[in-house]
Amino acid sequence: MGVKWGILGTASIARYATIPGMKKAENCELYAIAGRNLNKAEDFKNEFGFEKAYGSYEELLKDPEVQAVYIPLPNHIHCEWVIKALDAGKNVLCEKPLAMNSAETERMFEAARRNKVTLMEAYAYLHSPYIESLRNDVKSGIIGNVDFIDTAFITQGYKEDFRLHKEFGGGAMYDLGCYCTTMILSLIESEVKDVHASADFENGVDFLTVASLKFENGARASFTVGMSLGAGTNGRYDRLYIHGTKGSITSPVEYNQEGEVSYTISAEGKTSVRRITVPQNYALEVEQMNACILKGEKPHISGEFSLKNMQVIDAVLEKIGY
Repeated sequence: MGVKWGILGTASIARYATIPGMKKAENCELYAIAGRNLNKAEDFKNEFGFEKAYGSYEELLKDPEVQAVYIPLPNHIHCEWVIKALDAGKNVLCEKPLAMNSAETERMFEAARRNKVTLMEAYAYLHSPYIESLRNDVKSGIIGNVDFIDTAFITQGYKEDFRLHKEFGGGAMYDLGCYCTTMILSLIESEVKDVHASADFENGVDFLTVASLKFENGARASFTVGMSLGAGTNGRYDRLYIHGTKGSITSPVEYNQEGEVSYTISAEGKTSVRRITVPQNYALEVEQMNACILKGEKPHISGEFSLKNMQVIDAVLEKIGY
């Protein structure tokens, strides 16, 4: 028998990414879906084959059959509903960013410990074999010690979206910057010493943010995130450059990209290309969460990592005056 999952909300990322991933994942049962509108929940039930649909989140959390809950709600209510789900004895996978600040993050993981259940932040891309390969090459020393990383994630402008509203936890840093900070923290194993950042604001949220980090070991990193490629387009821009004392790695791969992806290693006068086949990252994410529940595995994205990342986000938001 697989893990019985409940989905708290009918967000687009659930429909187009996570639920399709669940349908591909091993040991996963699409058991219940809840929405603030029962009709919409029923639509999801009929579309994806859930056993039950609920017209409120509270009803789903009271269902004793639900073992794990996926939360794709707007950022500003993650903390509230994550803690409610944990207190109901449910294991929780919550969309990134997990919280609005590090204080909320600490409260959420304390609730997980108190209730002896698993909480994991949902960064599907970090489960990708592409990321595993990158990390292995960095750790192997093929490019020496990493002393600089630069990355970017820039998307189209949004017309009507909760990401444009500060009261919902909108803005480029919360929505996109968290990808860049987790990438950097995954590749530089040192404590962050200093943070600098600036931003262009529209509608009260950061529309384009540029930041730099300095680490205790002397390494530095920079990133650019924005929703500034123009409204009404489907364009996006991603980049990753990792410089080491013996060479570098360059990759144009999009965050969460699937299919065949590659990156180029330049070291000691030689250039080589790594090619990796990446399945649906959301399926990999759910399978890992299932293994935590069924086999006692440790979450691939730990509470310590989520807290460290949120502390960096806090520092950037403070610097830009969010």
